[in-house]
Amino acid sequence: MDGTSVPVPANIGISSAGGISPLHVHDTTGVIHIESPAKVPFSLGQLFSEWQVSMAADHLGALKIGGDKQFHAYVNGKPVSGNPAAIILNAHDEIALVYGTAAQQQKPPASYAFTAGE
Repeated sequence: MDGTSVPVPANIGISSAGGISPLHVHDTTGVIHIESPAKVPFSLGQLFSEWQVSMAADHLGALKIGGDKQFHAYVNGKPVSGNPAAIILNAHDEIALVYGTAAQQQKPPASYAFTAGE
């Protein structure tokens, strides 16, 4: 956020009562887990809904584009146009959401060292 990395919080989609959404995050690595009995595509927007954070092409939560602030999504280091909520989650994709100035958009993360089983 604004040039600073922000970790994805642990336990998105996991309730304190033990319930678990098919789309969830266990820890702060940002690795999204999909454990669903139905083989259907899931989108980044669905994860943000679980997180209860609003996202569209012009904002990420309370962060809005305007002035010198931009908001862009990248998948595997490549820019994605349109609403980032529509990004379909695929195995081992590195998704970066970058909010900040044009200079801060220059080097988005392009890869992640997944561990065995992720």
